[in-house]
Amino acid sequence: MEFLTGVREKETVGIREILEGDYEGKAVRLNGAVHNIRRMGDVAFVILRKSEGLVQCVYEEGKSSFRLKDLKEESTVEVAGVVAREERAPQGFELRLSSVKVLSEPAEPLPLAIHKWKMGTSLETKLALRPISLRNVRERAKFKLQEGIVRGFREFLFRQGFTEIHTPKIVSRGAEGGANVFKLNYFNKRAELGQSPQFYKQTMVGVYDRVFEAAPVFRAEKHNTTRHLNEYISLDFEMGYIDGFEDVMAMETGFLQYTMELLEREYQKELKILEVELPKIGRIPQVRFDKAKELVSEKYHRKIRNPFDLEPEEENLIGRYFKEEYDSDFVFVTHYPSKKRPFYAMDDPEDSRFTLSFDLLYKGLEVTTGGQRIHDYATILDKMAKRGMDPEDIRDYLMIFQYGMPPHGGLGIGLERLTMRLLDEQNVREATLFPRDVTRLTP
Repeated sequence: MEFLTGVREKETVGIREILEGDYEGKAVRLNGAVHNIRRMGDVAFVILRKSEGLVQCVYEEGKSSFRLKDLKEESTVEVAGVVAREERAPQGFELRLSSVKVLSEPAEPLPLAIHKWKMGTSLETKLALRPISLRNVRERAKFKLQEGIVRGFREFLFRQGFTEIHTPKIVSRGAEGGANVFKLNYFNKRAELGQSPQFYKQTMVGVYDRVFEAAPVFRAEKHNTTRHLNEYISLDFEMGYIDGFEDVMAMETGFLQYTMELLEREYQKELKILEVELPKIGRIPQVRFDKAKELVSEKYHRKIRNPFDLEPEEENLIGRYFKEEYDSDFVFVTHYPSKKRPFYAMDDPEDSRFTLSFDLLYKGLEVTTGGQRIHDYATILDKMAKRGMDPEDIRDYLMIFQYGMPPHGGLGIGLERLTMRLLDEQNVREATLFPRDVTRLTP
């Protein structure tokens, strides 16, 4: 009888082990994919690609017990050799090869030059060949930074006493309402893909006080723009016992500060590869919705055309205004009109035409929507009645107010948009592993 007792020790080592250990002049074994082969007469550089980065391996004719011509790019291999210091190599060391064991070989040549710093191809081609294009060093770096954003979100909120939850994505009714839902036949019942975890995270405030989730949401919007996706990752949190929606904005400010410090500390390699300059977030200005429209109208001589919403151009100008006036890449725009916010948004008690809600703009692009929610049962029923909504349609959700809820609020952050702005990309698909939009369902 054999038993498994835990993670098995491997004979191979990783980049971190070599960098942190005393391996110079010692023989080691390494595995990875052949990223590139550079032939230089009797010597060749075999560049291995590992999850941690690239490793330079040196092949010398007569000293390495394999034929270089038998090695193909994108073969997966296990190599053996001696570690030598080399400051010009990607990791500050190289491996002088003695042997190579081929684990697998590609069936065809690569359709993209993924070993080049910039692949020099269109976004459409990169997305059509996504399983291959993601192997490029710069593409990989984008999504390591995205990992850091999600990691920062989790770590910071855990420290603030939040509980992580996992809510259903097949629902009977979308939280936002409207027609932009993906409808499903769920065992002959009407169902939808969730537009937001809103109802569930509010429910869980009544259980844990503070909750968060990082998960996909779905919007059946027929937009084909550089800023819209039909499936994206939403970083959501909801917090109870707040004094006002300002508490929610303050929590997001703390998350952004923590995350930028994390990226600066632990993702220097990716920041350098992508030439990313992290934003300074000592403080974030806030401005009322109507005031923001007036400010950009006056400064940039733009007529206010829609008094109830911000157009993309207006968002861009608001971002420009606060960068020029306050040197801030971020700005909270508060008190959105009630008619443009969901029924559960709390109205401003001083002027019910507006809500205690906000958007966060990052370099002129909305990356967050949030605010304070109605927590009183009679108040939410009254607002639903004014909008012609039937309480029976969402009676499970209304149960939480019927049996008591604390003052609470929360937000949703679009992960891909936040990443897009951090990278200074012009299309949100550049910051999405496998984009889903009105035309793309594969790969």
